[in-house]
Amino acid sequence: MPPAPLPTPGERSVERGGLGASAGTPSSPGAEGVRGGLVAGGAHGPEHLRPLTAIVLDALGDAARARGGPLPAGGPEAVEQSTRALCSPVLPEEGVGPEAALGDVVRAVAEGAADPADPACVAHLHCPPLAVAVAAELAGAALNPSMDSWDQAPAAGVIEELTTAALARLVHPAAPAPDALITSGGTESNLVALLLARERAAGGPLRVVTGANAHHSVHRAAWMLGLPAPTVVACSKGRIDPAALDRVLTDLAGSPLLVVATAGTTDEGRIDPLPEIARIAERHTAQLHVDAAYGGPLLFSELLAPQLAGLEHAATVTFDLHKLGWQPVAAGVLAVADAAMLAPLSLRADYLNADDDTEAGLPDLLGRSIRTTRRPDALKMAVTFRALGRRGLGKLVEHCVRTAEEFGRAVDAHPRLRLRPGGIGISTVLFRPAAADALPDEAGDEVVAAVRRTLLAEGRAVLGRAVAEDDDGRSRLWLKATLLHPVAATADLLPLLDLVTAAADRAVSASAADRGVSEASAADDTEAPETERLSP
Repeated sequence: MPPAPLPTPGERSVERGGLGASAGTPSSPGAEGVRGGLVAGGAHGPEHLRPLTAIVLDALGDAARARGGPLPAGGPEAVEQSTRALCSPVLPEEGVGPEAALGDVVRAVAEGAADPADPACVAHLHCPPLAVAVAAELAGAALNPSMDSWDQAPAAGVIEELTTAALARLVHPAAPAPDALITSGGTESNLVALLLARERAAGGPLRVVTGANAHHSVHRAAWMLGLPAPTVVACSKGRIDPAALDRVLTDLAGSPLLVVATAGTTDEGRIDPLPEIARIAERHTAQLHVDAAYGGPLLFSELLAPQLAGLEHAATVTFDLHKLGWQPVAAGVLAVADAAMLAPLSLRADYLNADDDTEAGLPDLLGRSIRTTRRPDALKMAVTFRALGRRGLGKLVEHCVRTAEEFGRAVDAHPRLRLRPGGIGISTVLFRPAAADALPDEAGDEVVAAVRRTLLAEGRAVLGRAVAEDDDGRSRLWLKATLLHPVAATADLLPLLDLVTAAADRAVSASAADRGVSEASAADDTEAPETERLSP
């Protein structure tokens, strides 16, 4: 006969006089919720999750309808007031119960959200996650594997290995033994890349050389690792100038060198000239790291992958999937050309990867990250990859790039807007109201900034801002639309143009009124002494 089923956690707790349904548990909404289902995992976890998930989904839908746009109206004070009203006190003396707590907090965060699923939410490298990835995230959260030892994540460790192997081969297709690590995003990936380069360096402190267009995390990583401040190379039209790079590396001859290039800059979406940079780095025996957090997913598309020619020469590559990969945050990757490069991350902690356990065949997960406790972020990636395949992902990337090009053409054709010269950068479009160009530089930039803040305050659009070079060589402030929506059509984005022009009209009027007041005040200031002199 099969063995009798084990008692459920609730039954066991009753037997032991523990939490469960013990007579000593206080009667309150919070305690009732606990008795109704304490944990999400196990055989009964799904039963506990199902009604709670329904509350979450209803709250998300109701809140999106109540918000009515990409951002709550009213600005920071209004959001703080409404959020506090629903969520305070966060730690009451007696709990309100899971249903009420979920309803209130989810409603508050959703009504007060910047929703990247809205076509008018285009300020940042902030994507709307795919439903299949979010569903996978739920499973990962319920099971809660910690990716620092095999006995906490038996199958999740295998899934991470399969996922990282696929990504490593995508980035370094010709390398004999590529590998990849799952990270929290581009900042961690860049930090680990500099750490690995530092450990490979010999003959002095590593000197990091990067473009003026590099992400700030490169400079922060050098500071955190005790390295000299990076040497910054001049850029031309948003990309590293190869001649300037060659001169800088020549000046630093004799030091171990790391060149950091960018494939998809945050402000402009520009891709540095990777083939030339790789040749120059090799000539100076410099290591090469490429921050492709934004542009890396172009590799999914056979049509767009040639834009990343030269990437394969990099020793390490940052690659994010919570940008052009539509994963919930966090979903970062660091690919390395040779798995042996990861050896400096190896670490022994007897309770996680004792030598005899490893010798007995238990996989060692601790050296797969600079973190200890880690979420199973590879799970949602694996589900998405299997669901869509490389071609399916490539089609979504192509859609975003094509939509950006179409949106750019619409801006260029608009009589009251001006597209930033130089073309679209991956899926980033920079533009500004023509009315701002009619004003002195500083006043024009103030109008651009006012347009953005007005639309944010009204909750009607979330546009970014970027300072970038104009065709006359001068730096100006631009509105930025970073298009990462995998299904939004160009027609969904066109209302943004009317919103911008209307807000620009108001900003120009306000600017003119301010200048009029200032001029009148200045006139009063200059006339006052004259009046005094004429007084008897």
